[in-house]
Amino acid sequence: MNVAAVIMSIFLGIGAILAVIRIIVGPTALDRVLGLDVLLAIVLCALAGDMVINEHTNTLPLLVALAFFGVTGSISITRFISRRDEP
Repeated sequence: MNVAAVIMSIFLGIGAILAVIRIIVGPTALDRVLGLDVLLAIVLCALAGDMVINEHTNTLPLLVALAFFGVTGSISITRFISRRDEP
């Protein structure tokens, strides 16, 4: 199980670095929102991986709350940006 945890950590770390680069460099606001969504998904995957590896469900409410706020936040930002771009 330790090998799986190390491999998961490496891939999630690489994904997080690439998402942060997209957030910093992203030429448009939508690219930055997409980078934030990816970073949030990586955090959710890390929390879920921790629950599987350590065999507990203590962080499940946090996982659900983060997923809810992530989805509603990105939808509201996208709607705000799309309304701003309309003539």
